[in-house]
Amino acid sequence: MEPIDLKEYEWKTVIRPMRIEDYDALVEMQRACFPGMEPWSKAHIESQLRIFPKGQIVIEIDGQLAASSSSLIVQNEPNMAWHNFKAVSDNGYIRNHNPKGDTLYGIEMMVHPEFRGLKLSRRMYDARKEMCREMNLARMIIGGRIPGYHKVADKMSAREYVERVVAKAEFDPVLTAQTANGFALQGLIPDYLPSDKASCGYATYLEWLNLDYKPGAKRRFHHLVEPIRITVVQYEMRAIRSFDEFAQQCDFFLDVASDYKSDFILFPELFTTQLLSCVEPTRPGLAARRLAEFTTDYLEYFSERAIKFNVNVIGGSHFVLENDTLYNIAYLFGRDGSIGKQYKIHITPSERKWWGIEPGHKVEVFDTDCGKVAIQICYDIEFPELTRIAANKGAEMIFVPYNTDTRHGYLRVKTCAQARCVENQVYVAISGCTGNLPFVENADIHYAQSGVFTPCDAEFARDGIAAECNPNVETIVIHDVDLELLRRHRLEGSVQNWNDRRKDLYKVQYLEDGEEGYV
Repeated sequence: MEPIDLKEYEWKTVIRPMRIEDYDALVEMQRACFPGMEPWSKAHIESQLRIFPKGQIVIEIDGQLAASSSSLIVQNEPNMAWHNFKAVSDNGYIRNHNPKGDTLYGIEMMVHPEFRGLKLSRRMYDARKEMCREMNLARMIIGGRIPGYHKVADKMSAREYVERVVAKAEFDPVLTAQTANGFALQGLIPDYLPSDKASCGYATYLEWLNLDYKPGAKRRFHHLVEPIRITVVQYEMRAIRSFDEFAQQCDFFLDVASDYKSDFILFPELFTTQLLSCVEPTRPGLAARRLAEFTTDYLEYFSERAIKFNVNVIGGSHFVLENDTLYNIAYLFGRDGSIGKQYKIHITPSERKWWGIEPGHKVEVFDTDCGKVAIQICYDIEFPELTRIAANKGAEMIFVPYNTDTRHGYLRVKTCAQARCVENQVYVAISGCTGNLPFVENADIHYAQSGVFTPCDAEFARDGIAAECNPNVETIVIHDVDLELLRRHRLEGSVQNWNDRRKDLYKVQYLEDGEEGYV
């Protein structure tokens, strides 16, 4: 089997400025999203792009327009809540855009029906929120549709409907999503858009406040923290009947990570060996190759879920056959649709004996939307040279999917992970399996206590443990790490291990793609 071309499984997801060349696709999307409503003309889009290009953005997936967002800046006024759509948007031309205003007003957001369920609206709202922070705007206001109202308009008033939606007693495809994205309901606007029959002409007046807003400031307020949220999964191994059942269990953790707006979720090493419980038992070496047959399903599943749940997924690790050679590979599924992979470099004696695994030969560092990260699979974290190389390439977070059968094995991983934090002044997250898989040789018992570790200094947790699971039960931990704090620690920490290396006495020499490197 030839090495898999990961580009076949990538979802090329891009958030970019809207262009006039998008017009035909925008009209097609408007007709699909708002049937019966007249779409904007080309003159509308040209006017929006000419007057406020920064406020018009789209999401593109594999070259197809999947979502769009249009906005302008206005000066907030007490009576603004009751403006109709035509007034506040200048009938779509936004010639009333006020660059000196204090409020971002969202006039339209669309997600193509083919791409619904991927939480693209959250990405659009996050992009708008970041725009508010960058431009030092006090708030974002939207007049939101309530397209589910027409179904119950004969039973309740619009006020009763929106109150029930906010109280979670009713579901509205627009208002429910907006409140989930941090908007507060401030009022109800009748006759906002009379042509919107599904909303019976009503719209909600919704507001999001920018807590970073600085009155009178002319530049962006710079954050004193740069938090990255990590979800670590401690996964219980148990017998299953199909890949779909495996996917259902993973969906639970992915959904939780998404609900908590995590940036990364880390699964354990070889947790896909759970799939061996649903195939005919055989010798371990043959079973490992049988497991590799699930690679296509595995790649398709996690690449789609990273987009859907808007989280960067370290999908544990998995047995993969390349040119009839078996590797243990960890994949990073980016929420931008990209896929990267890290081969396990150091193979344990039992892996070599039972499964016939061959080692990889390169330390990869992945450039994500949350900084540079590296993956070191279980045994690899016990070799300090690898983290040295990764840190030298810019990695600030090391993700360690591991799989150990006893507490001794787990303690080797944990102790070395904490040592790598001190030596290289980085964060390290580890994720392991618990539970049992009867009759699956060399993967029958598991022990884990997963967590997130930091350097040991005054700025961090007292014992260098930022968060830790209870041992040997299925659970998760969610924790924010601060990259800006980490950078300051490298410059001003009580000790500065990274800077104080005696390069005149020693160095790490390594080969990469046939060339020598030094750290």
